[in-house]
Amino acid sequence: MRRIDITGRVVVVTGGARGIGRATAAALRDSGALVAIGDIDETEVRRTADAIGVFGTVLDVTDPRSVESFLTGVQAALGTPWGWINNAGVMPLGPLLEQDDATIDTVVDVNLRGVLHGTRAAGRVMMASGGGRIVNIASIAGCVAVPGMAVYNATKAGVLCFGDAADAELAAHGVRVSTVLPTFTSTGLLAGTHPGPLIAPITPEQVAHTVVQILRTGRRRAVVPRRLSGTLLWPLFPRPVARLLRRTTGLDRVFLDVDAGRADYDARIQR
Repeated sequence: MRRIDITGRVVVVTGGARGIGRATAAALRDSGALVAIGDIDETEVRRTADAIGVFGTVLDVTDPRSVESFLTGVQAALGTPWGWINNAGVMPLGPLLEQDDATIDTVVDVNLRGVLHGTRAAGRVMMASGGGRIVNIASIAGCVAVPGMAVYNATKAGVLCFGDAADAELAAHGVRVSTVLPTFTSTGLLAGTHPGPLIAPITPEQVAHTVVQILRTGRRRAVVPRRLSGTLLWPLFPRPVARLLRRTTGLDRVFLDVDAGRADYDARIQR
């Protein structure tokens, strides 16, 4: 697949007010793209848009009407998107059997349905305009099963498979769909957790760099950092091997043993 110059192309980033989304928007701006960010936190998205010099407005990825309204606003301000980054996501933690229904619904709505809504809306306008590229931010958690984040695991596994299927279907229409799988990243999603040295978090900027490269190349999947690409094979490991790896790395407890430092994050995503 040929490498594409993204200078002057309109690219959308959902969940763009903080973390990976904000870093990606800044990296795209620095690469010459015309960037639009959307986020459910209206105050923060406008603050971020002003700070980094991009278009920004409110977006609720769980509501198809909000997605369409956001897209209409982007088209009016910048033009039809050529790139669309489905980044918005939430990560409640804790024992599966203790999570309430509302929390589970929120994770599924934001992490999975939000990606479906964004892909469908972007895919339609891209097909009509001659093509484009969609990048879905999944996680190595979509492959690596971890106690304390079973529902998050499920949604990210869904994003991974959905991306492959959408790419197979839309490629004939000039729309390519790629998936980026970061390891644990230093954002609010890790608040109150204490990953050990073997699973030390990466920076949002590292993920952003990969997203920009994937937009340019159209590569189907990318793990960040690349040295962890073997995690794609995790579902094939026998149970004893997977159990040993979790114990060795600390993944058996890190997302169950969270402290009070997570309270603000949990309260924010419930809002």
